Amino acid sequence: MLFGLSLAVLLLLVSSTAGKPCTCSSLLPTGLKVNCSSLNLMELPRLPADTTELHVQDNQLTSVSPGMFDTLVGLKKASLSGNPFHCDCRIQYLRNWLLKNKAVVSEEPICASPSSVAHIAISELSDDFFSSCGPTSCTDGTHDTLLGVMLCCLIVLLLWSLKLAKKSTITLYIDERHSGFEAESLQSLKPKHRRRLHTDYLNYTTDLEKPPLNMELLPQVMDVLHKKHNIKIKTT
Repeated sequence: MLFGLSLAVLLLLVSSTAGKPCTCSSLLPTGLKVNCSSLNLMELPRLPADTTELHVQDNQLTSVSPGMFDTLVGLKKASLSGNPFHCDCRIQYLRNWLLKNKAVVSEEPICASPSSVAHIAISELSDDFFSSCGPTSCTDGTHDTLLGVMLCCLIVLLLWSLKLAKKSTITLYIDERHSGFEAESLQSLKPKHRRRLHTDYLNYTTDLEKPPLNMELLPQVMDVLHKKHNIKIKTT
């Protein structure tokens, strides 16, 4: 119990923007009383999970971060009044929490602004008031998960495409009317140049001074290209 109390005090020492820490005291048989009232706080500190009594009245709180009270399952008393709460979409979490924990709150906190809802209890704000608000943090987490899954699928697809490309076969069709291309255009490629056959190796020429390819060597060339470079050549 002493260890838990020391840890709670340590967590709350860095909480106050005014330089004054919240105070903790043990409640028997188990639990903590956390007093952060009148400290000019603009946001709540991280609260110990075993807090059973919480006092944060008379500060400068305008909202409560989503999930702030979710770990306080043993909370039996809370005081939030005297704070200038700004009732917009950011107050939706506190409003929902208040509706579920009316028996815990000793005095109903009210809206200080905007003027359209000033002096109205936060728990009395209707669902229509928050109809224009964006998705909650839970939805945002689901959205991030979906993006992660989509990214993983894209990576798998790219790897599969790369593997498929390595096993692909290149087929060249040579027509008889193109039998006059230069013989050096089919020079054997070294293994390190494998799969880097470019179209500039197939240079068509009309220069009659250069000897045409000896067609008797064509079967041998085709066999070399097929066996060493996985290139199939079909003559038509």
